[in-house]
Amino acid sequence: MSCIPQASIAIIGGSGTLSMDFPAALCCHDVEIIERDMVFDTPYGQTPPFLLFRLGNKKVLTCRMHGWRGGASRADASRQIFWLFREAGVKKILAEGGVGSVNHLLDTRDMVVASDYIDQSMRKDVGLEGHYLLIMRQALCPHLRQELICAAKARPLTRVFQRGVYAVTDGRHFESPAEVAMLKGHADIVGQSLCPEVYLAREIGACYAGLYTVVNYGEGVVKDWEHNELSQIFYADADKIGHILLATIRRLDDKQVCKCADLRKPTLLKEVYGSTI
Repeated sequence: MSCIPQASIAIIGGSGTLSMDFPAALCCHDVEIIERDMVFDTPYGQTPPFLLFRLGNKKVLTCRMHGWRGGASRADASRQIFWLFREAGVKKILAEGGVGSVNHLLDTRDMVVASDYIDQSMRKDVGLEGHYLLIMRQALCPHLRQELICAAKARPLTRVFQRGVYAVTDGRHFESPAEVAMLKGHADIVGQSLCPEVYLAREIGACYAGLYTVVNYGEGVVKDWEHNELSQIFYADADKIGHILLATIRRLDDKQVCKCADLRKPTLLKEVYGSTI
């Protein structure tokens, strides 16, 4: 096992960068790979492999999370990486992933920097030690979102949407036409990764924001989605998404200028004579 390094910024890699060796494959002169394949013991099991790199004077931790690992539930996989982030001192977390459209105005390759979410997953009670009440106002950090928007607009796949509601479902399957129809008018995109990550980020006092690429139309939206188009996006656009993530990090510093860290409060639930109140 590796000693836990210190890093203030982290990236949770998704389907957008899964097909590439991120960030090395981008061949950026200011990126230095420090260590690969770091695995850590946590109270929730072993983490996925982490990579530590330096971008300018910033150290960044990243792992491939959005997907499924054998032998680890989605809940425990999330706990593992956020426990590690807390121990490493991470204060700013960027995520990326592929999503389906719910809003019929969205097309494939459009990018959405989500501004809110609806949790339709079954993973409602995923946390660490439970020391905090989590206030989910401003759940997606406005400062990180703005930096992602600026970086994405500089090299978009097609269009960049500055806000949108992300509906979270369980998967691995895609949603049915009736499920997508139920979400219309309430959500813009649908995927399977934002929760419980957004809860865990709040629990460790970190800022969190994500860049989501539309890779398919939701069932019943515009037209039937095509597997070959999804595959093309998966392989052809990874470098563009990777460059957006790095450009965003170049714009960041170590300071939390938002209110994210203040939106957790000590829990009022106490153990009294063996009972929780």
